[in-house]
Amino acid sequence: MSEPAINGNKKSDGVGIRRKSGFVREVNATVTILARGVLLTLKSPATLVMSLAMPIVMMGMIGGNLSQNMAGGLGFDYGQFMLVGMLVNMLFMMTSQGLSSLVEDRDTNFTQEMMIAPISRYSIVIGTILGSAFAAIVSMVGTIVVGLFMGITLGAGQLLALLALSPLMCLAAGAFAMLLIGCIKNKKAANMAVMLVSMPQMFLSGAIIPIANSSGVLLVLSRIMPMTYCLDLVRAVVYAGTPEYGAVVQFNPAVTLAAILVLTVAFLIIGTFMFARSEKRK
Repeated sequence: MSEPAINGNKKSDGVGIRRKSGFVREVNATVTILARGVLLTLKSPATLVMSLAMPIVMMGMIGGNLSQNMAGGLGFDYGQFMLVGMLVNMLFMMTSQGLSSLVEDRDTNFTQEMMIAPISRYSIVIGTILGSAFAAIVSMVGTIVVGLFMGITLGAGQLLALLALSPLMCLAAGAFAMLLIGCIKNKKAANMAVMLVSMPQMFLSGAIIPIANSSGVLLVLSRIMPMTYCLDLVRAVVYAGTPEYGAVVQFNPAVTLAAILVLTVAFLIIGTFMFARSEKRK
């Protein structure tokens, strides 16, 4: 009577080992694809230059002009408000643009090679998103440097909190971009589509222009953009315990975090499904 129990334990252990090895394989695949994205960025000087130049254009020119002409009477320090907004905006913009590499890999049939590997489609997509996040982090450093030249700073604790939230911001940005990448087969069209989505988010989510009084169509658009919630969550963390909190933060942080997670998961599932389907039809 004892032998079947022993065999049953052996079988159970075998299933556990297979499950564990499968999880490790998915993690290894994600890390490998992530590392490939970092190497591609390091081997592309143009990407690194763009990561550093974008903050100068966005924050130094656009933000600086708004600060000089429209920041009076807001009730809070517009410079810090803009710095936090541009940090999140750079994470979104650079991560989204990095996802266009999936379209290029499709042209070179590299995605076909990954698709036949015994790994999840989500490992491919998440690894690509996190690899694209490297350029986003570089742009975030550039934004901080531009802020220093403009006399705008954040505390060490605030920067660490923002850095801790950056992976979630990049995942949200990448998942949103996958909705476009999944059904576009041309890299040039993909870049244009990502830019057309990224630029409106910068203005409608409150990155550089307060949106507390938005109404009508502008209000609806701001509420369906994931960057609105990511930005509000970051500001809730940065401004926690300060007098400006009520004037800057719009939503309850718990509600904001829930909205980010729901939108990210939904976009990731739909975008990955569309991407995998387009590869099967190739």
